[in-house]
Amino acid sequence: MRLTTELIQTSLSYLNPLKERELDLRGHKIPAIENLGVAGPHDAIDFTDNDIQQLGNFPLSPRLRTLLLARNRVSSIQPSLAHALPNLSTLVLHANNFAELADLDVLTSFTGLTHLVLSENPVTRKE
Repeated sequence: MRLTTELIQTSLSYLNPLKERELDLRGHKIPAIENLGVAGPHDAIDFTDNDIQQLGNFPLSPRLRTLLLARNRVSSIQPSLAHALPNLSTLVLHANNFAELADLDVLTSFTGLTHLVLSENPVTRKE
């Protein structure tokens, strides 16, 4: 299912236990991130259990601090993502398709990143 304006506007937006305004986009089989400009400001977005392959295509979102992308198919991160998400501090990429350390080099651009989850990615089994 495409990430349409309608899907974003009808998805649950709530105050999570960390007191963050969170947009819930879990489990829709979304193949790509798009149309997020209509979402409005959020502190967190949950994309868990979708089919996203590339992490990118975010509008400028200085309020966004938490991205949850567990159980997708992400294997690359758009080089300009740190400019769009300047205050990102938590990034959960559990069970995705990162195969090489070089695929993660772009993460050095996130100066405020304090929590990163990469468990169950092929790169974690490299020797």
